[in-house]
Amino acid sequence: MLQSQLNNQGLSKQPFRRFSYLTFLAGAIFSCTTASAQDFPEQDITYIVQSGVGGGSDILARTFANVVDELDLLPVNILVENRAGGAGAIAYSFLAQQKGNAHYLGGVGVSFFTTPLLGNSAVDYRDFTPVAAVAYSPYILSVRTESDIMSVEDIRGRPDTTAGTGAVVSDPTLLSRMLERELDTQIRVVPFDGEGEVLSAVLGGHLDLVFGNPSEIIEQIQAGNLRPLAVTASERLASLPDVPTFTELGHDIEHIQLRGLVLPPDVSSEHIAFWEDILRTVAESDLWRSEYVDRFNDEPIFLDSQAFGEQMVETNETYETLMRELDLID
Repeated sequence: MLQSQLNNQGLSKQPFRRFSYLTFLAGAIFSCTTASAQDFPEQDITYIVQSGVGGGSDILARTFANVVDELDLLPVNILVENRAGGAGAIAYSFLAQQKGNAHYLGGVGVSFFTTPLLGNSAVDYRDFTPVAAVAYSPYILSVRTESDIMSVEDIRGRPDTTAGTGAVVSDPTLLSRMLERELDTQIRVVPFDGEGEVLSAVLGGHLDLVFGNPSEIIEQIQAGNLRPLAVTASERLASLPDVPTFTELGHDIEHIQLRGLVLPPDVSSEHIAFWEDILRTVAESDLWRSEYVDRFNDEPIFLDSQAFGEQMVETNETYETLMRELDLID
């Protein structure tokens, strides 16, 4: 269910002076703009994360910062700042307020689209500058190892089944609603402030189900703390070859999350190109593949600013359609 870049003779003396002044002024402006781009960055970069520590968006941000540092791509640090709450509205509202400032970055999470569609945010995807997408993630439906739920079919008709979500409306919320529809059962979705809290609740036996990205839960699966039941990708994951897809099980559930970065509004084209080049270098590096893509079983991808912007429009339309079908919005 899934996809970017200034022409004279016979002049009088006075017009000539005016022309010379304007030429000088244009040159000065061009020189200042060029110098500004060449001097960037002038301070540490702040990467705003819309969820708590330990979630998929947080892991992406911290891994990106580490890879940029290891590859020595910037003369400054990337500082990761978590601003959880309001289903992403707090973080994205803050990022949108940094108008024209390319020293601020943010990641595109599900709430980037769903919270505005619910009318719970003053900003939406149109208030940001797309930079690039660098990976995409499927979801893995899992339960803790001690659970009596051994398969997807065991959820059918089970009383008081619970699942967690890092926001009131998120991919796990939508996937839980889709699973309800497929199994003709009821699942109570409990909101938390971030995916990390959801995972802790499942491991602690306070929730039954978790729909998690590989980056969020693969280590717990490998450690034997979680039992995977099915994946939302179109094909089985190489790291979990024994775990079926929902499609294999006869359920119409297929969904992935695009991993991309955005800047505040009104950022200059020079700064967009700067960050686009940084992300391309990161996405094409062996270090990114080993530290993020392979480690967390995401799928590699690179969409430049234009392509990512177009994909953002399509993704917003997809969520809007799905949320209407599930009666989450009018």
